[in-house]
Amino acid sequence: MRILHVVTAFPRSADDVIAPWLVELLKHLQGAGHEVEVLTSAYKGGGNREFAGIPVHRFRYFPARWEDLTHDEAAPDRMRRSWRYRVAPLFYVLGGCAAAWRLCRGPRGRFDVVHVHWPVPHALFGWVARRACGARLVTTWYGVELRWVKTSLPWLRRFVLWALATSDAVVAISSYTAREIAELSPVPVRVIPYTVGFGDPGGAAGVAEPDGFVILFVGRLVERKGVRYLIDAVARLPLERRAKLVVIGDGPEREVLAPQAQRAGLGARVELRGRVSHAELRQAYASASAFVLPSIVDSRGDTEGLGVVLLEAMTYGVPVVGSNVGGITDIVRDGETGLLVPPGDPAALAAALERLAADPALARRLGEAGRRRVREQFSWPAITAQWQECYATALARAGK
Repeated sequence: MRILHVVTAFPRSADDVIAPWLVELLKHLQGAGHEVEVLTSAYKGGGNREFAGIPVHRFRYFPARWEDLTHDEAAPDRMRRSWRYRVAPLFYVLGGCAAAWRLCRGPRGRFDVVHVHWPVPHALFGWVARRACGARLVTTWYGVELRWVKTSLPWLRRFVLWALATSDAVVAISSYTAREIAELSPVPVRVIPYTVGFGDPGGAAGVAEPDGFVILFVGRLVERKGVRYLIDAVARLPLERRAKLVVIGDGPEREVLAPQAQRAGLGARVELRGRVSHAELRQAYASASAFVLPSIVDSRGDTEGLGVVLLEAMTYGVPVVGSNVGGITDIVRDGETGLLVPPGDPAALAAALERLAADPALARRLGEAGRRRVREQFSWPAITAQWQECYATALARAGK
């Protein structure tokens, strides 16, 4: 089976940390005997044409010096900053549609399936590709585009309804996102999560170390991640816990988090590391006493579509704490594979962390149960099998 994946951005080099779970999916599909290729945007005039053995087709859409709508920062965040970024999406869509047509009409463009990620606006690319080569169109919905329709961009509703109706298969990354789709359209929806590429690192983690109780957060520093509530929670922990918060990731919220930590009297107890290498990230997971994803529903109505960083932590046996919101509840079962707390509640978050710090046996039990859940429910063989069945079903309905 030949499968074309349409995505906003794709790694430009070995150290480019963009959607590592997607790269892993493509590798596993290749391992299962399928041919996979990627259609994505160029960055400042170009970019690599191959990554990890995966052919990459990058389309141009703007003069090279201004061709930076994607990759290093989310496009919606950039679009709020200047007129140039608000104009760029029109050219992005035109360039992507033209590239999809050329690719799928070319000598090697007879794809069986076009798999579109982030269907706003990429469903247009998929539709063009289907018209060009007769492929089946599969769309994966991550949730943010649905929340745009509900909040700040209601005029996109017609487009989203069209994208759902025109898809040969509609897939949501979590049951939460599937429910959001059901509120808009009665189309059948599969739930196929994505997972992590680290594999099972073995060993044990998730209990307090002699140098204190190390709390880890990994992710983009944006409002919906709720890191400010995590800092408030750490400030509430007893001093004898010698709690330390390690924050890995970057984003617009970073400039307000450091002053917040200082005002809370945490000083060196909060470490904002920014982006780190894969090796450093692995070490951070392996040395953590607890992992926290304190997500909220932000001012734009956006929240956590799934929470893949929770799965990363769980592969290390680290006990996890997450907000009871969005797709997080597909991963964390409260009291079984981790702890859930109300979003935006520092007191509840502090209580959950204190519970783990005070009861190493509970922390160990939750960490081990979380690792089992990842292995049994979120393994790559299981997820790859689900995607193969999804593609096969879409082709069978088309009589191919």
